[in-house]
Amino acid sequence: MLQAYICLGCHCAVVQTNLAHFNAGLLCAFLEPQVMFGIKRRKCSLIKRRSILWILLTNIMVLLYYYSGKPQLKNVDSEEQTCPLSMSIQGVHNVTTSFQNSESNKNKCSPKMNIMFMKTHKTASSTILNILFRFGEKHKLRFAFPDGRNDFFYPSPFTCSQVKDYKPGDCFNIVCNHMRFDHSELAKLLPPDAVYITILRDPVDLFESSFHYYHSAVPLTWKLTNANKLADFLNNPQAFYNKEAFNSFYLKNLLFFDFGFDNNLAVDDPLVTDAIASLSKRFHLVLLAEYFDESLILLKELLCWTMEDVLYFKLNVRRSSSVSRLTPQLRAKAQKWNAIDWELYQHFNNTFWNKVEKYGIERVKEDVKELGRRTEEMKSICIEGGQAVEAHNIKDRHFQPWQPIGESFILGYNTKKEIEPKYKNICRKMVTPEIQYLADLGVNLWLTGLWGWLKDLFNST
Repeated sequence: MLQAYICLGCHCAVVQTNLAHFNAGLLCAFLEPQVMFGIKRRKCSLIKRRSILWILLTNIMVLLYYYSGKPQLKNVDSEEQTCPLSMSIQGVHNVTTSFQNSESNKNKCSPKMNIMFMKTHKTASSTILNILFRFGEKHKLRFAFPDGRNDFFYPSPFTCSQVKDYKPGDCFNIVCNHMRFDHSELAKLLPPDAVYITILRDPVDLFESSFHYYHSAVPLTWKLTNANKLADFLNNPQAFYNKEAFNSFYLKNLLFFDFGFDNNLAVDDPLVTDAIASLSKRFHLVLLAEYFDESLILLKELLCWTMEDVLYFKLNVRRSSSVSRLTPQLRAKAQKWNAIDWELYQHFNNTFWNKVEKYGIERVKEDVKELGRRTEEMKSICIEGGQAVEAHNIKDRHFQPWQPIGESFILGYNTKKEIEPKYKNICRKMVTPEIQYLADLGVNLWLTGLWGWLKDLFNST
């Protein structure tokens, strides 16, 4: 049972309601009434009305997500569910001839086509996703996509049944949408030679970004009333945090949670060390958002791609004025609060620089310089004004980025009116946000679309 507070006229009444479990165990039942709406049976202010509307919309989406259902798989032998190595060989033979006379041929290596990208939250992962979408579309690779939405039933642990039209034994080239990582399930979709990559970000900056982006979807933060909600939270996080509460995972060790682990463990728990060690074995390359261009050079080398394949424009970026400038004291508190993520980041920061040294520091610098030159060249060809603009200034709705609830601080791009025909298609693809690109690739996003409509309805109240 959970208590839903519904505003009748100008007074709030308590209604007892049954809700089925959302697959990830997302229940509003754990939220105290005062956390959700302050106090019962008091006249409803505008803020309370918006909060009530939001919790009702959230409950509707929980039900829709649940009743949209995940296809049930019959019990079959694990061998039948495993993607054979022959799939990877076939994938290479099916690649288009665009690699002829390219950098990959000069280096005498074959481009990698089978890729698992673990898309973490608030880490510049949307830009990586755009690179993968463009590469996969160009070479007619097979994506494993979710059904009805833009993620694999997050925050539920990933299962093959979440892939649209999946049948045991199906093989794919690329898996790259948001999920909670589960290697045993992913191994059923991808050939044994698949390359596993992901991206991390300094946990303090990630926490700041996540807090601002998701706070409206985390009822625990609704009782933070001061202007600097982030500072209030960090000064006394235990007063505002409940690990059982709805969407609480956004507030603590979000990276560790994304990788499928318990984000509420003590940092010195042996399970944390074991988890980091297991990720080290699973992932061939862990990128760092703070060293994005260097990361792309390592990615290009690992995948035997060309410089053209990793050109990018930054996507899903906030305007600078929306970023909180944390004091050293608050940064220290944020780091302590996200101590597991900090351990994870420190570990892979070390492995990253080991790879840079192996590649050659001077060589990396030269390649980064070339990547920057090529990127600026593409900006001059594609982007009106040469930079990102506020959402309300984007002329083509197809390029409007998804905005968080109650906000409009994600930037996007306008393309030039006159673009040479040979660049027009690539320009459009490079500025296309994730949701629209998924739709362009044929993904049915009815749940995401409905959620967007409800979000816009909430924003307009």
